[in-house]
Amino acid sequence: MKSYKVVIWKLSINRSARKPTYLVRWSVDGQPFHESHKTKALADRFRAKMLRAADKGEPFDTVTGLPDSLRGGKAALTYLELALKYIDARWAEASAKQRDSMTDSLATVLPALVKPGRGRPTVAVLRRALRLYVLSPPRRERERPEEIASAVRWIEKASLPVAELQEIAQVHELIDTLSRKLDGKAAATQTYRRRRAVVFNSLEFAVELEVLPSNPLGRVRRKRGKRAVQEVDRRVAVNPRQARELLAAVTYVGGYERASGRRLRAFFGCLYYAAMRPGEALGLRRSDCTLPEKGWGRIELAETRPTAGKAWTDSGEAHDRRGLKQRAEGEVRIVPIPPPLVQLLLEHLWEFGTAKDGRLFASERGNVVAASSYSRVWKQTRELALLPEQVSSVLAFRPYDLRHAGVSQWLNSGVPAPEVAARAGHSVDVLLKIYAKCIDGQEQEMNDRILKGLGEEGKTEE
Repeated sequence: MKSYKVVIWKLSINRSARKPTYLVRWSVDGQPFHESHKTKALADRFRAKMLRAADKGEPFDTVTGLPDSLRGGKAALTYLELALKYIDARWAEASAKQRDSMTDSLATVLPALVKPGRGRPTVAVLRRALRLYVLSPPRRERERPEEIASAVRWIEKASLPVAELQEIAQVHELIDTLSRKLDGKAAATQTYRRRRAVVFNSLEFAVELEVLPSNPLGRVRRKRGKRAVQEVDRRVAVNPRQARELLAAVTYVGGYERASGRRLRAFFGCLYYAAMRPGEALGLRRSDCTLPEKGWGRIELAETRPTAGKAWTDSGEAHDRRGLKQRAEGEVRIVPIPPPLVQLLLEHLWEFGTAKDGRLFASERGNVVAASSYSRVWKQTRELALLPEQVSSVLAFRPYDLRHAGVSQWLNSGVPAPEVAARAGHSVDVLLKIYAKCIDGQEQEMNDRILKGLGEEGKTEE
């Protein structure tokens, strides 16, 4: 039912709350309504919209108390509704990790972009409801426990209209939320940048939908730490002798019956000798490998199987199936492999064969090897192969450190950076920044070249 009998009063302040709020009060056909706002500016803005609607002669709803212009359409779109539209538009083309990042970022900010109201659930409950039941399209039809259902009902009513984000105070609160972890402590710069990028893109989507005239996040610049290049700590890189000892020790893990270590020996060998990422090794198939009886072989990498979580993959498996990192779909990376790795792969095929889909490395049941499984085997391997003081150090602490050791060994052997970058799947620029501290043993050679260029070769100080 609608009515034109509308009375809009001046702002009032609610001082009973912990932090005073500003009330916009009005009545429709004698029925009183009110809305609370954290700042006077927000309250003034909402009241001005109400006055404009009344001046235009819009009818007001007697149930919600709102005019037609604020009850539906673009002006009333809440940030929760925008988030759902944004995810629906991006979900199909996003990787599993991107889906995880989108839902994490939006579940972080949505509980902060709400109107004050009674019965507010805890942030932890709201976040769980958003992450596991609301934002992910495949999970929206899941049966919801009462606590979750109640939280969803609350945030559907309390979510702020997207138009309110044009207020600078709301933008500052949004950035504060992005800048902090759930416990209130400052978030890492990388976490802040990742979350901010998702929220920024969602607001760009609002601009595309003509809900916002411009992206409000672009109006605020907040200094954060520079995006640090993740240089490899040279202490994590094993030398060739240590690598061989580790690859020998892994065969003892799990004993003869379980063979959990032997099953992964060639997998770890791929990380070291071919500088493969774990996800690339997990996706390696027999058809990707050229394995001669003698001499060098070759691997043509075409697919990676990164760990992402069942909630975010289309297949419902824990590992996503993607093309190579930073490469076009269908593009391959050719990696020549030395005889020691060729031998490891031949021995692996002889003992374990392949999975049904041709993958070289599989669990006992034929599934993709879980990160927790190969990490557990690696932990036991380090304890067998390294000295006690080395076990407690960062030396080869993670399986990924074998890749770092492999790339470092290539660089220190004098292989040109462009060739190393091509084999490792890096750009030359990123390669040299990441591995700058791992290039060792060439100082004297470089010094000799400089002296030769200066024409000082062979001269000594008098």
